[in-house]
Amino acid sequence: MLLAVAGGLLLVWLVVLALLWRTRPDGLTAREALRLLPDLVRLVRRLAADRSLPRTVRVRLWLLLAYLLSPVDLVPDVVPVLGYADDVVVTAWALRSVVRRAGDDALARHWPGEAAGLAVVRRLAGLTRPPPPG
Repeated sequence: MLLAVAGGLLLVWLVVLALLWRTRPDGLTAREALRLLPDLVRLVRRLAADRSLPRTVRVRLWLLLAYLLSPVDLVPDVVPVLGYADDVVVTAWALRSVVRRAGDDALARHWPGEAAGLAVVRRLAGLTRPPPPG
């Protein structure tokens, strides 16, 4: 019985990994996203503290921060490349959700890094093109 439960959990874990891999943003490499991790964490913290955003958005962001800072991941970080790729995919899912509700202007207002990094974050969040200047 214990072996069947362990096998079932392993199967569910493999399915989740496959779904994470399939839903990663097109053209975005894990290396590119990982370089932005410090700025992404600051962005998420700033957005989560912004009381002008809806409460549901802020709760999602606090949950994302807890996941990123937690030592427990879907894929352990000791697994080369894939260990950090799950963090990238979960962050992309959360950012897409936040940008849909909060808008791109909130993303730009709270971005702590360079413009090139913001362009990558916009791609990570599912925005295909930057907003017009102005």
